[in-house]
Amino acid sequence: MTAAEQNPVELSKTPALVRAMFAQIAPRYDLLNHTLSLNIDKRWRRLTVKKLSATLSRPGAVALDLCCGTADLSLEIAQLAPTYGVDFCHEMLVLGRKKTLESGLPAVLLEGDALSVPFRDSSFDAVAIAFGLRNLVSPSRGLIEIYRLLKPGGQAAVLEFSHPSAPVLRQAYRFYFNRILPAIGRAVSGSNFAYRYLPDSVRDFPDQQELAGMMRTVGFSNVTYYNLSAGIAALHLGEK
Repeated sequence: MTAAEQNPVELSKTPALVRAMFAQIAPRYDLLNHTLSLNIDKRWRRLTVKKLSATLSRPGAVALDLCCGTADLSLEIAQLAPTYGVDFCHEMLVLGRKKTLESGLPAVLLEGDALSVPFRDSSFDAVAIAFGLRNLVSPSRGLIEIYRLLKPGGQAAVLEFSHPSAPVLRQAYRFYFNRILPAIGRAVSGSNFAYRYLPDSVRDFPDQQELAGMMRTVGFSNVTYYNLSAGIAALHLGEK
């Protein structure tokens, strides 16, 4: 057992550890995402693109998908506008690039750090990040980087696991996340750490109102959010 598996809370936000974790589970990542969410994650991504559709439909619009992983969201966005995807895990990008090439859609994936993206200020009409903000060593710095990258009048979308408001659902959700999901994830992916890290990272992530407040502090206007599946996930939107 590695030191990371012995001390997941202490070391879980170390960038090198997070990268190594995703590299390990990359071959089974899509299968686990869709299976463990009963394919609801696909619906969440489609809704994200729908909420960005007016922005993406502007003449010459270009989009960015941060922490793009295997490019599921990148490909959804690329149906409406040329899209760049950025992720720091090479193994995930290998799988994502295969999917983008097969799709024929205008999506280009790059290896890079979501806290220091290799694009100029005000480069994109829309910037989205799905299930990646909580993995950054500093979510607030991630929001600052998103704001920097957006053109004036551009739109940001943050899709992330969140905190159900209904007490009964919250208890069921916690039981699933803490007991069932780690067991299935470990059996399918072979990683004991990755699917113990997930509930810890969700638990420690700001709730819906806190995240909206963080976006306003960074400078986003017209910040709003939608609870998805009764708050299991939330989609936050903001404008520059």
